[in-house]
Amino acid sequence: MSDFGRASHCKQSTSEGERKEREGGGREGGRREGEKGRGRERRERERGGRERGRGERGRERGGRGEERERGREREEREGGRERERGRREGGERRKREEREGERREGRERGRERREKRRGERGRGGKRGGEEGEREREREREGGRREERRGRERRERGEREREERERGREGRGREGEESERGEGGEGGERARKGGRGERERGRRGEVRRGGEGGRERGREREREREREREVEEERRGGERERREGREREEGGEEGEREGERRGREGRGEREERLWMPFIS
Repeated sequence: MSDFGRASHCKQSTSEGERKEREGGGREGGRREGEKGRGRERRERERGGRERGRGERGRERGGRGEERERGREREEREGGRERERGRREGGERRKREEREGERREGRERGRERREKRRGERGRGGKRGGEEGEREREREREGGRREERRGRERRERGEREREERERGREGRGREGEESERGEGGEGGERARKGGRGERERGRRGEVRRGGEGGRERGREREREREREREVEEERRGGERERREGREREEGGEEGEREGERRGREGRGEREERLWMPFIS
């Protein structure tokens, strides 16, 4: 009916309502031919099912009925999940703390053990007797061994350096020595002066002796001579520069001396000029 849902004092009589519906008057307007009905009937027809009453409608809003039950179930489910998560996290946290505690304890035990061992070594406890002494001896021996190795390495280096130096000296003299065929000082190589032919097969060439050795010796002597000349020229240039610098400094010194004397002379004159006024 058209006046469904109105307040009771507004309701029209049934016959009045029916007339309005037929004529199409009033607020709702009449139902014309082919049109859907108004109000509840129309809504039911549109939805294709019976419309719930007023009390039933509250369930949709969760005010009472089904929705409230559904809400409670959901809350319980979520609460259960929350509780489960809390339990799980609590368990993990507990395990983590236990693990951390064990690690800490292990570290402390290890530290105590190390300290005890160190203390016993010094104090003469379990490892302070013969075993501790043996260990200390081993450490000392290790240190001595390292020292000996270092010393041997240094000596070997020095020996090799000396040999290289001697070899260089010998090669320097080889020009003069090779003429005699036998080298004086300067290591084995220089002494093999006149035996170049014998060395050929072993070294792949005539290293010393004969014309080649003599020529090389002369060449080296000439090189040394050139180097000496260059060195002397350089020293001479430095000497000249030094002398020039000294001359310049001497000149500046002379100028300064002259100025000083001039100032003193002027000062004496000024004193003489001012004397009468002062006295």
